[in-house]
Amino acid sequence: MKIRISSCTILLIALVGLTMGCSKEDNPPGPVTDIEGNIYKTVQIGNQVWMAENLRTSTLSDGTDIPDVPDAIDWNELTTPAHCWYNNDEVANKDVYGALYNYYAVNSGKLCPSGWHVPSKDEWQGLREALGDTITGGGKLKEEGTEHWKTPNTGAVNSTGFTALPAGIRYFEGTFNSVTFFTSFWSSTESDINKSWYLSLYYSDAIAAMNRISKKDGFSLRCIKD
Repeated sequence: MKIRISSCTILLIALVGLTMGCSKEDNPPGPVTDIEGNIYKTVQIGNQVWMAENLRTSTLSDGTDIPDVPDAIDWNELTTPAHCWYNNDEVANKDVYGALYNYYAVNSGKLCPSGWHVPSKDEWQGLREALGDTITGGGKLKEEGTEHWKTPNTGAVNSTGFTALPAGIRYFEGTFNSVTFFTSFWSSTESDINKSWYLSLYYSDAIAAMNRISKKDGFSLRCIKD
């Protein structure tokens, strides 16, 4: 006895198979726009959705300006939100590396666009777990090659699409250092009255490290979707 399958049935089976075969990569999350109109690519890693570019807004989500503080002494004395551009050079660094923020900007709770927030220590830890391990996992976050990263940019494969760039740091005393060598991203989680947690990546290894540092330092920022 022959079983006849109609063309409609074949089409239905094909559509069901296509739907079931779709992965998160087949349907990447859309871009997000901050209050100033800056547009950011986004990426899903595990069950988290992240900005795939560093934040570069100079305005909080409620419309309040985040002061740009070029002077080193002034930067060191701050206990209020501030941002800067590496080496105080907005033209060269804004579009590539984004802004560097002190923790007081993070603690405002208004740094990210609506529907997004600064990741907590636990959320960064969740990302590290999604990478498989912390010894090679950082390489899955770093942009490949040496266009921006210093040679050898060990282990960089950017398999997540996170595209971390070596934006450097502004130390609490107001000096800049480590562009092309190093990048660090704030968490929203305080360690104590003077320090907060952050995640860092380095050119010479593939480690995704977490540590604590002064709230007065200037770090990069990636937002995570609520």
